[in-house]
Amino acid sequence: MAPRILLARHGQTQWSVQGNHTGRTDIPLLDSGRTGARLLGRRLHREPWGGLPGVEVRTSPLVRAAETCALAGFGDRATPWDALMEWDYGDYEGLTPAQIRADRPDWLIWRDGVPGGETTAGVAARADTVVEWARSADRDVLVFAHGHILRALAARWLGEDLTFGARVRLEPTSLSVLGWAYGEPALERWNDTGHLDG
Repeated sequence: MAPRILLARHGQTQWSVQGNHTGRTDIPLLDSGRTGARLLGRRLHREPWGGLPGVEVRTSPLVRAAETCALAGFGDRATPWDALMEWDYGDYEGLTPAQIRADRPDWLIWRDGVPGGETTAGVAARADTVVEWARSADRDVLVFAHGHILRALAARWLGEDLTFGARVRLEPTSLSVLGWAYGEPALERWNDTGHLDG
């Protein structure tokens, strides 16, 4: 079996609702985020997933991801991993894109990075570390993390430049799968929030 990465973005927080860049600030889940995490867990414990026996689970140590992991029913199987932390936004932490573009109208994080924070090269290198780990053994992996680092993972899984992350949106509490098609890395499922419907 060729290994796949299942990606679970954390549930809603106050800052994700408002659109604030939330890097290393440890913002807790809202009640709606906790509900979404439980719904994601129910989905992953039903067929065709069946609780993902044998999957290796890792989570960002930040509370919004770790709590999503626990509420989804995988906390006892998860290993915290700093490589899954969100982009360090430096001087842009807590700001919305509109606030940043008031000073830098053409700014794009995937191309321009952030002042006082993690470089685009640093984010790409962390994503490459996760991809290498995921491909290192004959088993699927499940990671609980954050919007930008998960989009970076998708880019690097596909062999694309980090800027590819700008083209793939990712909602809170979504499920995505990076796998294979015709022997090449592929997006099997992306930004799936069907478990939140109804």
